[in-house]
Amino acid sequence: MMKEGYQYYKMFGFNRKFKITELKPLPDVIDAFTLCTNKESHMLPDHFRRFLIEFQGEEGVTVDHARVIMEQVLHHIKPNFNLCCFTLDDFFKYLFFDHFNGPVRSEVHHDMTAPLQHYFIYTGHNSYLTGNQLNSDCSEVPIIKALHKGVRVIELDLWPNSSKDGIDVLHGRTMTTPVTLEKCLKSIKEHAFVNSPYPVIITLEDHLTSNLQAIVAEMVMEIFGDMLYCPKDGDQDEFASPEELKHRILLSTKPPKEYLERANSNMDGNMSNLNHDLSQFFHDEFEDEAEDAANENPEQKTPPEYVQLIGIHAAKASKELKKALTVDSGKAKRLSLSEQTLEKAASLCGTDLVRFTQKNILRVYPKGTRVTSTNFKPLLAWMHGAQMVASNMQGYGKSLWMMHGMFRSNGGCGYVKKPDFLMTKGPNNEVFDPQVTSYVQKTLKVKVYTGDGWRMDFSQTHFDKYSPPDFYTKMYMVGVPADVIKKKTRVIKDDWIPVWDEEFTFPLTVPELALLKIVVREHDVSEKDDFAGQTCLPVSELKTGIRAVPLHNKKGEKFESVKLLMRFVFE
Repeated sequence: MMKEGYQYYKMFGFNRKFKITELKPLPDVIDAFTLCTNKESHMLPDHFRRFLIEFQGEEGVTVDHARVIMEQVLHHIKPNFNLCCFTLDDFFKYLFFDHFNGPVRSEVHHDMTAPLQHYFIYTGHNSYLTGNQLNSDCSEVPIIKALHKGVRVIELDLWPNSSKDGIDVLHGRTMTTPVTLEKCLKSIKEHAFVNSPYPVIITLEDHLTSNLQAIVAEMVMEIFGDMLYCPKDGDQDEFASPEELKHRILLSTKPPKEYLERANSNMDGNMSNLNHDLSQFFHDEFEDEAEDAANENPEQKTPPEYVQLIGIHAAKASKELKKALTVDSGKAKRLSLSEQTLEKAASLCGTDLVRFTQKNILRVYPKGTRVTSTNFKPLLAWMHGAQMVASNMQGYGKSLWMMHGMFRSNGGCGYVKKPDFLMTKGPNNEVFDPQVTSYVQKTLKVKVYTGDGWRMDFSQTHFDKYSPPDFYTKMYMVGVPADVIKKKTRVIKDDWIPVWDEEFTFPLTVPELALLKIVVREHDVSEKDDFAGQTCLPVSELKTGIRAVPLHNKKGEKFESVKLLMRFVFE
């Protein structure tokens, strides 16, 4: 219950009275306004331009550009305004508009003309599943949702339908209900470029006979037409760039004959020590792709029209990981590793992974025991140059928050240029070694001012039945091991609009791979602290200055009103 200036909570039949805090400009905001206006009461466009340049680190801002932003803001807060100027309160309201004052750049700004292996690519795993890996429905709906979020790699598992005359998409050897391939492909065509113009890659896990492969080839050509990228001789020596492949769709798989050769090969008992430690590689690597391949007709030949449609060839399996990661002078390829195999490879031959990904594409997928569609932490894969870190997009959790954070980079287009150090070699052909700790390159200072919006997005008793919430903010720096650290503000009791005004310091050895995970919780003495919002931001993309940071729910969906006001400074 609310009355003017106060909020009431019932406890044991009595009303508890709490004063409602008003959101007022903070000292740093007042100082910035005063300095930029030369102590005048109104901020004009030239004053606002000064603020954007000197406080926010914006470049190339003209007075006209500043005026346009001011007018757009004023249309929101004062629809009938006459004079283009901000009062202190107007200026403070502007700072909370994340559309105008968000923490990361909203446009594509990376070089998009390098070959595909130069990019981290937003990748889905079993993209057709609506829920868990065992008995959920298969549908085109999660594919559409993923594409709308900017996901650029869609995985489809192809199986003969019950009558063996058509193709279903489903998770094999489970109780998942199928969806037709045609429905999935048509959905991809319709929604592929709603969020991003850059290429969509469809990875196919193929369990089909040759006659069904011919049907797939015909279906793909009929549905996608000129949108489909069909490689020509020589095209595979090096991948094309995202810019060259704009509005194109690529298929990535390997001919089933290669599955058969792999599945029928025997493990060599005389492996090197390295391969002995990685003896599970063969099973882990291909457990989700080739279980049924040995049951297919080994005499069948893949239709040439099917092979010609493969834009990115997946590599033939090798029983030795060291051999599989060999960089040869031939055509660029894609290789898939399970998360367990990646962990083993990272610890025993990490630089081989980095060197492999300088020419080829590495895909890492969740282990088979993640039946509830959870995800693994992606940082280890990114540190070793893996371009396709496959995630169950229908799930949620901290690992998926990191994925969301990375792909907020570069305007959310689904392609993030890898740091140069992952793509270059030293004078002695050496490459980046993730296990070697570097020196601190820069320091990020983060000030957490305040937050607002919970009173609009949550009911009065959502967090506490008997009083307003007790909010605090936790920040986690995730990245290379040397950069991992967490910080926490104090708890602000009984206040829907907490003011922390606290600053924290994060030394960074590899800022290019660092993510700042921010989580707000409500302190509870007797129970687990309540979740009140989260976001994850790529440190390399942070805009300096005082910024509005919108928060999201556990599934990564943006709250309508909940935001933090924070300041970011690099030293």
